[in-house]
Amino acid sequence: DGSLIAPIETETRIDTVLAEVSPMRRLATIRTIGGSVFRKPVRTSGAQSGWAGETEARVETEAPSLELVDFPTGELYAMPAATQALLDDSVADVDAWLAEEVRDVFAAQETAAFVSGDGVNKPRGFLTSPDLGALDVSSFDTDGLLDLIYAPLSRYRANASFVMNRRTINAVRKFKDADGNYIWQPALTAGSPSTLLGYPLVEMEDMPDIGGGASCVAFGDFRRGYLIADRQGVRVLRDPYSAKPHVLFYATRRVGGDVTDGLQGAQVKRAAAF
Repeated sequence: DGSLIAPIETETRIDTVLAEVSPMRRLATIRTIGGSVFRKPVRTSGAQSGWAGETEARVETEAPSLELVDFPTGELYAMPAATQALLDDSVADVDAWLAEEVRDVFAAQETAAFVSGDGVNKPRGFLTSPDLGALDVSSFDTDGLLDLIYAPLSRYRANASFVMNRRTINAVRKFKDADGNYIWQPALTAGSPSTLLGYPLVEMEDMPDIGGGASCVAFGDFRRGYLIADRQGVRVLRDPYSAKPHVLFYATRRVGGDVTDGLQGAQVKRAAAF
């Protein structure tokens, strides 16, 4: 069809750069798929049990039920250009240039979709999912953050993280406890996230600002709560004809994403926001 599968060196570099700059890829579950849709079986109800005396009859109990959840992928693309003179220069590293060009475009587009995408030809964001549990709090302060922590069930708090943008982090870093100590704590080792009330704090620029009725803080186990479906392979079309004297590199990948573990609504509220 006139295109080719990118060399493994180029594909790996693009994926590596995305992992470095897209915070959702560090938090969520990622599945590499071979088709355009990924299906995940989700338990919608559990097995039932009951009490009985030693000699009493036992009646049949309900078995757990499953439902398939579809994760369709949308196409993410970038089309940087280079002059033929640059490409003819033996010093130029075209693979490095291509990876650098698509890095910011891919990362910005997909991260925005993971947060607030509408699911039309793109991932559906966790803030726009009807399965996301929202929590209304009376004030934006330490007590409000504590209410947020204890909104999900206990099994979703063990590996939970706070997510907010840098302006909200700036406000939260000034919160203090009753003894006047800051509730925000810096990372103890290089590369580790800072903590807020004992939970990792991840900066995600696509989260809304404080005010306006938007959900400016999210908290939950994103590894269990959100799934990213990557279509295997990056496709690159090298086009030297459409924009002479430039050569266009049309790079595409297909990616999908959506909230998981949300079919039971508030009973499995693994993330809450205010």
